[in-house]
Amino acid sequence: MMVRAHFAHWPTHISTTLSVPETTIVDNLEVTARRYPDKTAILYYGTSFSYRTLLEEVNRMAAYLLHIGVKKGDRLLLYMQNSPQFMIAYYAILRAGGVVVPINPMNITEELAHYIEDGEIRTGFVSQELYERITPLLASSSLERLILATYSDYCASTAEEVPNIVKAPRMIVSSPHVTPWTEAMALEVKAGPFPETSARDLAVLPYTSGTTGKPKGCMHTHKSVQANIVSTAFWSPMSPETTVLTTLPLFHVTGMVHSMHAPIYIGATMVVMTRWDRNTAALLIERHRCTHWTVISTMVVDFLANPRLGDYDISSLEVINGGGAPLPEAVGEKLYQVTGIRFAEGYGLSETMAQTHFNPIDRPKLQCLGVPAFDVDARIIDPETLEERGPNEEGEIIVNGPQVFEGYWQRPEENESAFIELDGKRFFRTGDIARYDEEGYFFIVDRVKRMINASGFKVWPSEVESILYKHPAIQQACVIGVPDERKGEEIKAYVVLHEDKRGLVDESEIIDWAQEHMAAYKYPRIIEFVEALPVSGSGKILWRKLQEAEWNRAGK
Repeated sequence: MMVRAHFAHWPTHISTTLSVPETTIVDNLEVTARRYPDKTAILYYGTSFSYRTLLEEVNRMAAYLLHIGVKKGDRLLLYMQNSPQFMIAYYAILRAGGVVVPINPMNITEELAHYIEDGEIRTGFVSQELYERITPLLASSSLERLILATYSDYCASTAEEVPNIVKAPRMIVSSPHVTPWTEAMALEVKAGPFPETSARDLAVLPYTSGTTGKPKGCMHTHKSVQANIVSTAFWSPMSPETTVLTTLPLFHVTGMVHSMHAPIYIGATMVVMTRWDRNTAALLIERHRCTHWTVISTMVVDFLANPRLGDYDISSLEVINGGGAPLPEAVGEKLYQVTGIRFAEGYGLSETMAQTHFNPIDRPKLQCLGVPAFDVDARIIDPETLEERGPNEEGEIIVNGPQVFEGYWQRPEENESAFIELDGKRFFRTGDIARYDEEGYFFIVDRVKRMINASGFKVWPSEVESILYKHPAIQQACVIGVPDERKGEEIKAYVVLHEDKRGLVDESEIIDWAQEHMAAYKYPRIIEFVEALPVSGSGKILWRKLQEAEWNRAGK
């Protein structure tokens, strides 16, 4: 039965249902450019772009794509970091009737080959610092043409906070397969008519992280993306006076929706960062009076660990939200002490174009996924019997809602196992273990396959990590299961210490402290100090990478 308890705590100024536009994502930009032509759309390290200019650039690049033979429904690669060109290319692909395939800039040649082959991609956008990785595939895959972008073409500033890759001059490439961005823009081609697209057409194909096998493309229509664009704009809430700090990578669905699509829909200003830097983030918040910041927990931890944070005026911030991984309670409390803002977590996946759940801005709970979003039916089931569970009973989250994807690209067998029918509705099986409380708020327990089984005791790493974060010397922690002949698995924690604590705290002190703060079967018996934890392009800690290394070392 659909969970309804959360409606008692729903924000009073927002309806519990929300109509999804029957228009395309590009329509959002067109409308905003007509409403606010001279309003600043993008601030890029001091360089400003109006909505009029943004739309003109999109139309010009879309015209070029049609000129080189891009057809409606073609998949186009988008392989670059946050920049004006990322946004222009994204909307130009849609304008030309294409499908955006956004790729993590951390991917290397072998990984890129999978996306290109799987999506049968012939054309792509790439930024010049990533060009060498993709070059070998021009001769060995379906890829035929690249548009090569240089960040400095859109940023004249040489200030200290501008990353070196943004300052870098244009690279000269001599290849019949490569067209410089500026050349494509300068070509005099007819600007239309553009293909007719509808809300039901495929818009974007974000790929899953691939942590459980080969990455799979998630088929999202304009309408499924619009569902979360509008949802984000109203829930946050945003207005044309909003200024968004765009730090989350735009290839990832959370950054894509919260830090690009929703601001464009509402007519807000986006302050874009190509590379994360905690000092630059604080400087830009102060300089541009940023009001909204969607962030991942690892960024929050780093931001708050900055000894220079007090030098900046960040009082303009009104909303700080995010997802990806639970924000430890101790970190959330520190954020509140520093900013006066309660962190509002959300929950979602590539398959749901970011959020299916979010915390009410005025009534968030820490380490909580939040409540089901507009028109989302979220339930907890037993992952084996598929029977529904009640309040405070653990099980797998399943979701039905307007943002749920159509299915995996060319994966009919996996589509069958990814969905179940319940009460006449089609639900997506998230693979995440969670529970909900009496008020209808959902709480993550962990990924189904991340559970540690130590002597028959089930240990959820996120719970152990949350407690470790309360230790005053710990900046970051990642808990995994490692092979143990006696127990089956033992609990190990990789720990990053605060800079001023390094060398002053040893492993035994952390273990003793953990033993005092959690059940005997939960506390980590092995501690390894590291300078940094591996993270994905979207900022998530790659716990699986650490776990696989341990099991490979043990020959398992």
